[in-house]
This record gives sequence, structure tokens and C-alpha cells, in this order.
Amino acid sequence: MLSLKVINKQDQTKCVASGEEEVIMVYASEYQEGDRICLETGEKNIHLWLQVDDALGASLVYVTDNVSFYIPFGEKKVSYSPKAFWGGRHYLSVRRAREDEIRAYRNLALNVCDQHGETNCYPHAHANVETRGESVFAARNAIDGVLANLAHGEWPYESWGINRQDDAQMTVEFGREVLIDKIVLYTRADFPHDNWWKQVRFVFSDESSMTCDLKKSQKPHVITMEPRRVTSVTLCDLIKSEEESPFPALTQMEVYGYDAE
Repeated sequence: MLSLKVINKQDQTKCVASGEEEVIMVYASEYQEGDRICLETGEKNIHLWLQVDDALGASLVYVTDNVSFYIPFGEKKVSYSPKAFWGGRHYLSVRRAREDEIRAYRNLALNVCDQHGETNCYPHAHANVETRGESVFAARNAIDGVLANLAHGEWPYESWGINRQDDAQMTVEFGREVLIDKIVLYTRADFPHDNWWKQVRFVFSDESSMTCDLKKSQKPHVITMEPRRVTSVTLCDLIKSEEESPFPALTQMEVYGYDAE
């Protein structure tokens, strides 16, 4: 059984829809601060197509338990499309993924529904620093599928910002074992405001690592490797160029491969 609910800050259910394999819910009201979308599942550790807002679209996610997605307001809203969570009519959905969808070669890091904290919804990005704690520089921005990298700030130019911290690192967790063979980085290229990383390192959950040289470019950096089974990838040891700007940043990180189960 799958259920979608809209619950307010008083824990009152404002809307609910349920189904065995698929749920479509239309919430015909404006969101209020403190509202959250709750996904309840009768089964743990399953692949689902989840859409919390029609402006964001759906992501193929791996859910380990019930999920709560908190509606963003104020400063937290500016890293999303202005159309997202706006107005008095909202289209939400969830369905079980088909076997061919689960087994397909794809970007395993993509999750438009990702958010801070323990989410039970993977992939999930987190970092040891996010510039000034602002939503437009949060780690989740680097796996939201938005690739615009020629500016910085509000959507669609949100990114992961490292607050000039030399030991900055970001991890993408998959929630289960996956088989990967390619990583694509879209580094932010708002030159001359931005700097860029000339070298980065990836550390994998299997305790292996890989160091890669990058070039100054607005184009994606494509890094291939021998297939490896992992549950997470950490981007770290970020060495910026000798240019004057202190502001390198990451627009998007894609990790390609297969579900290993």
C-alpha cells in the first residue's frame, strides 16, 4: 500500500490519497508554512517514482521507510523554480517502478526530492559545509538535475557552495549497493566571479579512491572508470586554480551505472 498525505504543522491531515501500485493526488489549496508531504509505504526498501510537485517532475528514488518532504518557504524557496509549490492546485504522484526501469543504465545520483537531514529517500546529498547555510548553496542542489552553471544565486543557478573551505567535501549516498562506471561534474562557470578546481578526488564506499584533473570550462567534465560496486561517493580534496577568485562551486554531479541488486 502507498499513501500520499499533506499534513500541517499541527499534525492534521489536510489531504490523503492511497493505492496499491500507484497514487495520484490533487491538493486543491495553497500550502501554509509548516506543511509537509508525507509518503507512507507498506513495504520498505523499494524503488518508486516520486513527484512532490509538478514543476519539479518525478525522480526514480529508493525509499527505505516513510518519507516527509517539508514545503519550502522564504529563503528555502529560492533554490526551487518559482512555479514549484505555488498556487492553489498541486499534482502529486507516486508509483512502484517497473523492473526494466530499475535495471536501466541511468544517472543514479538524480533526486529532485532530496532535502536536508535524514530523508529515507535516496539518492541523498550532504556536505560538511554549505556557504552561509543558504539554500542556494546546499548540497541537494548538486543532484537536482538543473544544469545552468553560468551564474550563481537563485534558481536556476543554485549550486553547492563551499564557503572558501579547503577541506570541503560532499557525499552522495545511494541507500543500497549500485554498480557505477562514470561520473559527470558540471562545475560552476560564472567567470570571473568564480574560480575552478584543477584537481578533485573521489572516495568510494569500497575504500577505493580516484584523483582527477579538471580544466576551466562551462562544459561537463566526464570521468570514466572501471565498474565498481558502491553505496556512496564522496567528492573531496578540491584544489582550486591559481586565479584570484576564492569562489569555486559545483552545479551538478551525475553518477552513472546500474542498480546492483
